[in-house]
Amino acid sequence: MIGVRTEARDFAVGAKGERFVGGRLDKWARKRGWRVLHAVPVGRNGADIDHVLIGPFGVVTVNTKTTRSKVWVAENALMVGGTKVDYLRNSRHEAERARKLLATACGRHVPVRSVIVFVGAKGITVKNGGPRDVAVLADVRALRRWLRRCGRTLTPEQVDAVYAAARRPATWRPRPGGGR
Repeated sequence: MIGVRTEARDFAVGAKGERFVGGRLDKWARKRGWRVLHAVPVGRNGADIDHVLIGPFGVVTVNTKTTRSKVWVAENALMVGGTKVDYLRNSRHEAERARKLLATACGRHVPVRSVIVFVGAKGITVKNGGPRDVAVLADVRALRRWLRRCGRTLTPEQVDAVYAAARRPATWRPRPGGGR
């Protein structure tokens, strides 16, 4: 039925937003020598990270959210259309997990930042500066501006090494019987 929300429709809309953001990341990566991975499976429970961007700024885990509603964000709370959602907690968890897994795979600390980028939001209200550890961005243009402001933390050789590790499926899967 037209206008009726279903899980399948929500998934399709979300996937379309992820493809849109992923296409932009691919375009920017080609021009700047960045590396990008999409739908990175993490663990064994079907979880994934929408996009992992690797460049001189380090690693950025990108969580894409599609909505036609207004977004409100504070240090530890995020609401979409007046409903509290777990996006901040999930993004923090993804970044921390990526940080640990990539450090293990690379044998060194790997700087990881987290971003939530919205597609189609009717605006974002940021309360008291918003979260310090997760960038919450209104759209892909804001993502591009944010990336341009990020400082350099990795050399080109380090970018290549982190990308090589990130491309290996074993990096993102826990070892049987424990481990990562």
